[in-house]
Amino acid sequence: MKIAIDAGHGPETPGKRTPDDSMREFHFNSVVARYVRDELKQYDGVETLFTHADDGSRDVPLQERTDKANAWRADAFVSIHANAFGNDWNDANGIETFVYTSRPPAAVKLAEAVQRALVLATGRKNRGVKAENFHVLRETNMTAILAECGFMTNREEAELLKSDTYRRACARAIVTGLAEVYGLKRAIAAGTLPQKVTIEINGVQLSAQGYLQNGVSLLPVRAVAEAVGVVPAWNPAAKQVSVNGLALNGTIESGTAYASARELASALGLKVEWDGATKTVKLSKSCICR
Repeated sequence: MKIAIDAGHGPETPGKRTPDDSMREFHFNSVVARYVRDELKQYDGVETLFTHADDGSRDVPLQERTDKANAWRADAFVSIHANAFGNDWNDANGIETFVYTSRPPAAVKLAEAVQRALVLATGRKNRGVKAENFHVLRETNMTAILAECGFMTNREEAELLKSDTYRRACARAIVTGLAEVYGLKRAIAAGTLPQKVTIEINGVQLSAQGYLQNGVSLLPVRAVAEAVGVVPAWNPAAKQVSVNGLALNGTIESGTAYASARELASALGLKVEWDGATKTVKLSKSCICR
């Protein structure tokens, strides 16, 4: 997955600043772009490219930006901006995300995910997904969006845009949207591989294994349920698995649904014990079906 990250404008671009010149738009855009890049490093199979000059040495022309992304054959292009309404302080506020005027379905899907995540992360007004004939949306050969993360001409939002906490929140939200749409999976750092958990039912060890996550044993739902003669149900729309009509608060890893040992045992009417010495979850019932 190749993602081009575009910090709009440059530090000397005329007009792209707060009315009191206490912040240039590039100062916000470039920092968020770096945070987006750093967040994306935590995902498997993701490459990133800056289309702007990260050091702020020049305002890279728009054609050069899109040519660079196109030549690299990026899968997605995300342009990061801070908004403005006029040149003086005013009440315009909120978050909005743009796609090209033809509203390509893939771009709309990504824009909606990023917009939703940005509004949730910042608590700012939702101005929605809009369409405009912006060069970076028109001349890119890949799915492209442009996110406006708040108004430099609004005193309250200008202070937020200067805040490192707000910048990091915007970056995480953009990555959340990307991960949602493209199914990005976090990489597991060396030395932090999940610890395997052995599963026993009535003293019989299953070939399937669970794993420990933050001190909680997570077990493969289908393997455990079918071992006691229960067929789990899968709701593809909600991406949720149920056992005996009870929806489980599980997770999906490599196509396998996992749930906590206690929640799964309760749904199956099983007793559960934990053997810390052998890292074994022991489930018990009157019989085991094979």
